[in-house]
Amino acid sequence: MNPTPSQAAALLRAAPIPSALREIAQILHDAGHEAVLVGGAVRDVLLGRLHGDWDLASSATPEEVQALFKKTIPTGVAHGTVTVVHGRGDNRIHAEVTTFRGEGRYEDGRRPTEVRFLRELREDLARRDFTINAFAWNPIREIFTDCFDGLGDLGRGIIRAVGDPAQRFQEDGLRAMRAVRLCAVLEYRLDLDTAAAIGGALDVLDKVSRERVHVELFKLLAAARPILGLLPMAETGIWSRVLVPLEREVLSAAIEHVDRLPRDPVIRLARLLWPLRADKAVIEKVIDNLRPSRDERARVLALTSPALEPLGRSRDPLEIRRTLAKLGRKYAADAAALHAGEWAQAVTIEEAIRGAPLAIGELAIGGDDLVREGLATPGPKLGKTLADLLDWVLEEPRRNTAEQLLAHLRS
Repeated sequence: MNPTPSQAAALLRAAPIPSALREIAQILHDAGHEAVLVGGAVRDVLLGRLHGDWDLASSATPEEVQALFKKTIPTGVAHGTVTVVHGRGDNRIHAEVTTFRGEGRYEDGRRPTEVRFLRELREDLARRDFTINAFAWNPIREIFTDCFDGLGDLGRGIIRAVGDPAQRFQEDGLRAMRAVRLCAVLEYRLDLDTAAAIGGALDVLDKVSRERVHVELFKLLAAARPILGLLPMAETGIWSRVLVPLEREVLSAAIEHVDRLPRDPVIRLARLLWPLRADKAVIEKVIDNLRPSRDERARVLALTSPALEPLGRSRDPLEIRRTLAKLGRKYAADAAALHAGEWAQAVTIEEAIRGAPLAIGELAIGGDDLVREGLATPGPKLGKTLADLLDWVLEEPRRNTAEQLLAHLRS
């Protein structure tokens, strides 16, 4: 898709912009300020994609914005952002209004040491990351602005930095991750000069909080075709800074496999780390460095256990059932999806576990039943008896009835 400026304006004119947001723009306009919608939401409208929150930028300073509206929140006044609370009932919104700005040196790879408020839109757009994010739409005057041929890059399917790519990546280390994430999400490719500039800014990426890197990586891994972001991650050197270096053939195989997995970032991350399964400490270091949630960490570690290797090759139903029983029902479906590798093996795993218990709690009888029947007494031996019963049932899942289990113990 490569819309002309007039077509872009028509698309934006028809976009479902919240009425309260239009009112905010109108109030700013009536006070003599420019108010434009910017960022990813504008881009996504032009691509016909679902979009997130609208970003509003204005020539008004934070103090001028606060003076115009009854209720505001000083979200980030030092950096030019004020949250305006406007509208009634279901139409009430919290809209961030950010002053056009230019920025000084960046010392932490993320935040500028100083911010200069501007009155000109073009100067504000010139500091943005990529051309396809440097659009602006004035909903009051209905003017579409594209100073850096972002429309052309949309048509070409290219992620290209605004202006000097080396400077853009030095300003904000997270932009390198955003570049490869956009490649995956939009199914675009990196502009050659933009890609070449990333290698010189990896030290800036190192300064970025791992929580922010985590967000970008998981968005990439949730894309329909993560390979389009993972390949440039590897080629630009980002991979080694965010994950861990792998041999070329091993890395290529992991990336190619990820595209065939369910769109679950945790399962896909586990596949990228699977080559490291023999060294749990390395996997723990990589995943902990990404600041995961407790559940994400547990899932990755469970799915990268070397004990799961039989799932990728075994045709023996009992071996498959025993392997998944050691893992537990909670992670069984994820493990099957990750390690099947090919359709035939996925069918083999599915048939092997269909109707089979994978945990003691899934047996047709429990410890209380054994005690009541006089077949066991409370204590450590009871747990051992139940474990033995589970293993007996894993040999033949149809044995999982109360009658057969009790008869087996009595015999």
